[in-house]
Amino acid sequence: MELDAVSLTSLLLAAALAGWVDAVVGGGGLVLLPALMVAAPGLPVATALGTNKLAAIAGTSTAAVTYARRTKLDWAVAGPAAGLAVLCAGLGAALAGAVPGSAYRPVVLVVLVVVAVLVVARPRLGVVALPQRRTRWRMAAAVGVAGVGVALYDGLVGPGTGTFLVLAFAALVGADFLHASAMAKVVNAGTNLGALVVFGVTGHVWWLVGAGMAVCNIVGAVVGARMAVRRGAGFVRVVLLVVVVALVARLGWDQWRAG
Repeated sequence: MELDAVSLTSLLLAAALAGWVDAVVGGGGLVLLPALMVAAPGLPVATALGTNKLAAIAGTSTAAVTYARRTKLDWAVAGPAAGLAVLCAGLGAALAGAVPGSAYRPVVLVVLVVVAVLVVARPRLGVVALPQRRTRWRMAAAVGVAGVGVALYDGLVGPGTGTFLVLAFAALVGADFLHASAMAKVVNAGTNLGALVVFGVTGHVWWLVGAGMAVCNIVGAVVGARMAVRRGAGFVRVVLLVVVVALVARLGWDQWRAG
């Protein structure tokens, strides 16, 4: 499959924007997956997912390094969650073709609406750190939710993974949105790696185009991570709300068309 110059350029720009969104709060797949499907309408869904993972792992890994250099990462939670995420996202990717979108879309929609209501109703959530929530049981719960539940979702579907991770770390262990986003990037790099290995082995990665997208994704990720660190948790909260609303709109539209 070949792309003309206009389609390729638009895809590379979308990859840069997706890297920025992913680095700040997650949800870059919301930008990049539709861009792939529009630029290459005959591309199989599994190949679109695999190519997206190639670009995304470059951006999330870069963002994780940028955050690690500029903020204090909670490795006691992020490390084990990332390790589990590699395995569970790989499992999700292996099952991706067996689970129809109609099976997960309504559930994800409800979860996203609850997330939006929670963030709006609790304006201090994620803006101020709550270290008293970082108990042993809450840390274990955060590792399980992020490393197993969200990672499986990322392998199966993808868009919104980073957003779910940020909310999980803020709600469960009391991290502010800035540090929750930093932790999310570490785990998201693990989910992307696990899924990419499976998609690559099964031949569902468009390597040449994906490599170009990866470079642009890195540029967007560096800009996004630095902007988040500079502007703080309040800025991340605003972007989070925008991304959640966009995800609800996109999945709602898909559900309406399917129904």
